[in-house]
Amino acid sequence: MGFVPKGIIPAMITPLTKKGEVNEKVLRKLIDFLIDGGSHGIFVIGTTGEFYGLRPEEKRDLMLITVDQVKGRVPVYAGTGAITTRECIMLNRIAEECRVDAVSVLTPMFIKPDQEELYRHYKEIAEATSLPIVLYNNLPKTGVTITPATVERLAEIDNIVGVKDSTGDMTNAAEYIRRTSGKDFYVLMGRDTLIHACLCYGGNGSIAACANVAPRLVADIYDRYVAGDIKGSLEAQLTLAPLRLAFTLGSFPTVIKESLELIGIEAGPCMAPVGPMSAEEKKELKKTLEQMGILK
Repeated sequence: MGFVPKGIIPAMITPLTKKGEVNEKVLRKLIDFLIDGGSHGIFVIGTTGEFYGLRPEEKRDLMLITVDQVKGRVPVYAGTGAITTRECIMLNRIAEECRVDAVSVLTPMFIKPDQEELYRHYKEIAEATSLPIVLYNNLPKTGVTITPATVERLAEIDNIVGVKDSTGDMTNAAEYIRRTSGKDFYVLMGRDTLIHACLCYGGNGSIAACANVAPRLVADIYDRYVAGDIKGSLEAQLTLAPLRLAFTLGSFPTVIKESLELIGIEAGPCMAPVGPMSAEEKKELKKTLEQMGILK
């Protein structure tokens, strides 16, 4: 359908006030920081954005603010995943009204649909919207996977244009690429430590949580690769690794929010029950950011 998901697309956090409300001022500041840092798109209301705790009206506000602040500089992707097909369709209608450029639909969670049920789920969603759809497989978080065979079938649907693979399994991503080769379909990496590897296999970029904190560094993995500087791309990937590995210091996505706080962007708290990092964890995170040169 002409839309090509590509490059480094930060999976934005949702900045919150101390009362747990969306912090519009900081959201606008973050969007400019990410675009100025070389990001090729903006992704709002993903897993890093705590989509699971947001009301539909809050999701609408986040989409509207994001589209307004981006002002067409890069494509805007919105997460519209939900457990049921009908809720995904409803969220896609909101996304259409907000004029986002594309949506990303996470697999259902809690329930365990089989592959035929997943195929019908995504087919119905695609038929109910004119927006480009990026499938989203995050097996570690949802317990549900979209197999390469199912992705191959879904790639035949005109407005299903790609897949984000956050399984952390490079063989799975490689099979997505192999099975959809020659189609207008694109594979984006969702595991920040595997962006360079995905590009080497023929992937198209990444929807990356770490890009919240180090947008220029993450963009370098892609920009250097497409410029033919394969060694430089790998160097950027290896430099980024400690930040992604530091995610284990706290409950997701508190490490990203704390990192932003340390560099001067008031990300605010995570939604309860996720709490703040301990003093020792914060100290370790600060040390990591200093060693990477992100924090002076």
